[in-house]
Amino acid sequence: MPTPKQDRHFSSGMAEKFARNIYGTAKGRLRLKILRERMLAELPLDKKGLKVLDAGGGLGQISCWLARKGHEVVLAEPAAEMLDYSAKRLARYKVATLNTSIQQLTEHLPASQQGFDLIVCHAVLEWLQEPKETLNQLLQHLAPQGHLSLMFFNADALFLANVLRGNWQRVLEKGLQGKGKGKRLTPISPLQPTEVIAWLETAGFEITATTGVRVFNDYLRLKLPPEATPARLVEIERRYCQQEPWWRMGRYILIHAKKI
Repeated sequence: MPTPKQDRHFSSGMAEKFARNIYGTAKGRLRLKILRERMLAELPLDKKGLKVLDAGGGLGQISCWLARKGHEVVLAEPAAEMLDYSAKRLARYKVATLNTSIQQLTEHLPASQQGFDLIVCHAVLEWLQEPKETLNQLLQHLAPQGHLSLMFFNADALFLANVLRGNWQRVLEKGLQGKGKGKRLTPISPLQPTEVIAWLETAGFEITATTGVRVFNDYLRLKLPPEATPARLVEIERRYCQQEPWWRMGRYILIHAKKI
């Protein structure tokens, strides 16, 4: 009998790899910069004391940032290694932590703490075997008129990147997703923007903003001229990250939505 497929959680040294290879790189800093800028512009973060759930929040960068802004943050993360790696920083900013998956949130949250003003779910859905079903479970924890900040790995961007790299056999065989094994960081369930938007609208959400995160950065392959400075790239990313058709090319897609 075949072994059932599992969601991808990160342990066995992966916390350090995330800190070094994802958040400690120029592309990781660019991702965080665009994320924070759009969240500040599009979410009611100026209201102090929001009840926030950071679902699958990993090392807690966004959790700590929101806590510094005066919000009451719960970080739910299924990989204990991630929480242990960031424990001192999370404690310093008074971020409450739960070592649990989205699917088990209801039984781990106190009865009085089932609803949140803001749910953050960044770079999580693409590591799940059933992203749509799990997202619907997560949305049950959003209070009426609450806000959602959802970011996921873009399947269309994965397709384009592999064409540009010459991985044409994989493209033709449609075998681009990861297998969930070893320490490779290719998502097992990359998603298309149109399908995720449809899921949210069907669930009764108003889409308030769509953003491509790293619209151009990840496609740069050639040696660049001296005038192609990092600052100019950031400005280009900012200018086109919400314009058609460019935002749809983002390595990640950020959707902000409101429960109606």
